[in-house]
Amino acid sequence: MENFVYEYPTKVYFGKGAAGQHLPGILADYGPNVLLAYGGGSIKRNGVYEELTGILQAAGKTVTEFAGIMSNPTWAKVQEGARLARERKIDLILAVGGGSVVDCCKIVAAQAVTDEDLWDLEMVRHKMPAKAPIPLGAVVTASGTGAEMNGGAVITNEEVKIKGGMFAAAPRFAVLDPAYTLTLPRMQVLSGAFDTLSHAMETYFGRSDRDNVSDEVAEAVMRSTVTNMRTLLKDINDYTARSNLMWTSAMAENGILKVGRLTDFECHQIEHQLGAYTDCNHGQGLAVIHPAYYRHIYKSAVPKFARFARNVWGIDPAGKTEEEAAQAGILALEAFILECGLPTKLSQLRSRAEITPALLRQVADSCNLLPNGYKQLTRDEVYDILMECL
Repeated sequence: MENFVYEYPTKVYFGKGAAGQHLPGILADYGPNVLLAYGGGSIKRNGVYEELTGILQAAGKTVTEFAGIMSNPTWAKVQEGARLARERKIDLILAVGGGSVVDCCKIVAAQAVTDEDLWDLEMVRHKMPAKAPIPLGAVVTASGTGAEMNGGAVITNEEVKIKGGMFAAAPRFAVLDPAYTLTLPRMQVLSGAFDTLSHAMETYFGRSDRDNVSDEVAEAVMRSTVTNMRTLLKDINDYTARSNLMWTSAMAENGILKVGRLTDFECHQIEHQLGAYTDCNHGQGLAVIHPAYYRHIYKSAVPKFARFARNVWGIDPAGKTEEEAAQAGILALEAFILECGLPTKLSQLRSRAEITPALLRQVADSCNLLPNGYKQLTRDEVYDILMECL
């Protein structure tokens, strides 16, 4: 194991009816002004909005709404939320939705308490916010990102065309009710679950191969995610599978898999920058890129990929060389993506911009290159990976 310090800041309330059972007591610990943040309005159609506003009103809270948070939240949207939080003297931000809503609110919570531009502070000067953020809570209605489990956020700055990771406010509490996910469209559920699988894989394939418990836990999380996604392919409303996937999402991003490990996350960096140019769905973009990326790096980590094949996909190594077993694991991942009906080519992604070789060159030339994978990519290699996906 690598050296580490682990502390977990978020108290989790998990299960059916968790909001009604626990939120009234939680709210008593915070001041009267609450910023209720959400996305495109699905919480008004599925009854979550009515339930939560009723709880807030019964607790005597003054509610300010911050709506319209988009998938791939923008820096402009963060600034809008921060202005609103300052003007209304917000005591608690309640982020209701999936990872995009929670991510946006993490940075809103920190930006609202300072006049300093946090994008410049973190992304340009590489410093962290000094002031304590507005307290933040999350009510998760779409699982997969695990955003409620940490202080990291992915924000798109449209002016400079960068989609990057920022760090600010970890939620103090998170309400995880799997029943809230039952009204989501099928593809959104599967895309989110693939993001969970990707988080576990990106941690697992970091450049750190000494025996460690984190890898074994990651294998269990990956197996469980695959098993429960397959259950949903048969019955998309299976509550047990939804609850298991909500918790594997949390486990993949609460730091447990990462302690004592170096992590990769280069595939995430490639997809993030693709998203900055195209606004494509994150989980679907990852599904397209992962197999191609792994074909480019597996020869630098044949034993680890062979272990992945054996322990996650159940590949029998008998009669195979270690390299053949490693290749079989990548093929199994690719077949699973196809089985789930997820995109396998960039041309299948919904995009605000036409995905062309010229655009992919821009993506590759602006992508963040990380040092902890088995192979340090060049920008030309990133471009080759993207072109293979086209």
